[in-house]
Amino acid sequence: MYEELPAPAGLRCRWRRSSTTTEVGRVVPDGCTDIIFSATGGEVFVAGPDTSGKVTEMGPTDLHAVRFDPGVGPAVLGVPAHALRDLRVPLAELWGRTDRLCEELSSAPDPSAVLARVAVERLRATPPDPLTQAIATAVRTCGVADLADRLGLSARQLHRRSLAAFGYGPKALQRILRFDEAMSLAWRGVPFADIAHRTGYADQAHLSREVRELAGVPLGQLIRP
Repeated sequence: MYEELPAPAGLRCRWRRSSTTTEVGRVVPDGCTDIIFSATGGEVFVAGPDTSGKVTEMGPTDLHAVRFDPGVGPAVLGVPAHALRDLRVPLAELWGRTDRLCEELSSAPDPSAVLARVAVERLRATPPDPLTQAIATAVRTCGVADLADRLGLSARQLHRRSLAAFGYGPKALQRILRFDEAMSLAWRGVPFADIAHRTGYADQAHLSREVRELAGVPLGQLIRP
């Protein structure tokens, strides 16, 4: 069972996943960073921004997490996003000892609510780079040179800011955010040709190629129940 729950501003969602058997799944890039508590193992870890789809195999598990909007996680975690790219890292490596947090999570009726509270407290103390949201919004429809001009940055400055906030350069960020938007529409049952038009792909064939490259499987297979 996988379920997404509402979360405060700055967090895309809270989520939980539980299973009593071994499951094989696929994680695809979405530009986000997660803090995950494993109630099964009593540990907290960070899932950094991914660059491609990954097949995962998990035994019986009980996971509770918060997922940050693209560009927000590094402000909470205290490290640039590119340092976490394609990695799963114990939270203690970033924050120091997390014994008290693990104890609170282990006894909480809703561990994801605890993670959300802690994340919001840290966001208030260390908010993201003010340009982060502007980059995430404009990069979807804007070329790199035009985006840099719009933000008053050089191409090199934009690349550096993008790596630190998202874990990707602006071109890779554009591909991944567009792919994530396409996936959201696909899960809602929007026809693939309409998805391609609405998300800025040249055509359905372009959408299909991008999904294969980023996820590793065709779109139809990716959203199959």
